[in-house]
Formats: sequence, structure tokens, C-alpha cells
Amino acid sequence: MDAESQRVLDYLSEVEEAAEDVLTSKQQIVDLDSKRNRNREALNALKNELSDSEKVKVCFGNMFIKFPKSKTREMIQRDQEQLDKEINDLRKGLKAKVNRLNEMQGKPELRGYSLSPLSTDEVKAINGLLKR
Repeated sequence: MDAESQRVLDYLSEVEEAAEDVLTSKQQIVDLDSKRNRNREALNALKNELSDSEKVKVCFGNMFIKFPKSKTREMIQRDQEQLDKEINDLRKGLKAKVNRLNEMQGKPELRGYSLSPLSTDEVKAINGLLKR
């Protein structure tokens, strides 16, 4: 194999690695988001169906343990916060990975892809201005 063929193979393997990295991050986001949705459903069930004094069965691995409803709600809310943080970190990293892949393929950088949503304070400020 000559040097030119080796360079092409190296380039293709780098692009494939970068693409797999993007796909892996996307799949992790999907998996974490489905877990977040299950937690949201559990929180709604806890809010609507039982009195606060009752205990609920919580699944840990392959066993169920009775926990006070308030402790269970706190655990799920902490898990939700952790999931939100992990998803946001993955999304930030995904932007860089996609840009790197596009750069390797000679495509232009995506425009508007690095936008971030308004914070709650920014939304309140805008709503305050619009109500005047």
C-alpha cells in the first residue's frame, strides 16, 4: 500500500471515529432523557396518588424496599437534578463533537447551533419589558 492510500485510510478511520463519538453521545442523551421521563412520571404518581404519611415501594436493582414518601420524592428529585446536569454536559460536548466532525469532512460549521436558551431571569426581564 502506498503512502497516499494509507493517508486516505487514516482520514476515513478518523472520520468514522468522530462519527461514532457523536452517535454515542446522542444515544447517551436519549437513554438519560428516557430515565428522566420515568422519574417525572414517578414524581407525578407520588404527588397525586398517596398521602404523605404512607410508605412506597422503591425498586433498587432487583429488590423492592419500602421508603417514606417524602424521602422517595427527595431521592427522585436529586436524581432528576443529576440527570439534567449530565444531559446538559453531554449536549455541550456534542456541539463540539459535531463541529469537529463537520470540520474533518470539510463542511461549514453549523450556524445557530451554539445558541443557548434564555435563563429564567432573562425571561422574567423580557416579560417585564413587554408588559409595559
